[in-house]
Amino acid sequence: MHTVLMVILLFASIFMIVSILLQSSKSDGLSGAIAGGAEQLFGKKKSNTYDAMLSKVTTVSSIAYIILTLVIVTIFN
Repeated sequence: MHTVLMVILLFASIFMIVSILLQSSKSDGLSGAIAGGAEQLFGKKKSNTYDAMLSKVTTVSSIAYIILTLVIVTIFN
């Protein structure tokens, strides 16, 4: 049981790391400050994009990571 939970925890952490690293940056940096925020107003819809899917994967994997960590600590200590 302990080994199974640890393997699931490993996969949750790998999914979380990969999904965080694949996400694009939220800030535009200095070029966004100079050019203005017109892309934010007229940009494409964020709910159907690749970044939205990665954000959901990150959220689910981080919740799974926290729950699994608490379960492992509670049961096996």
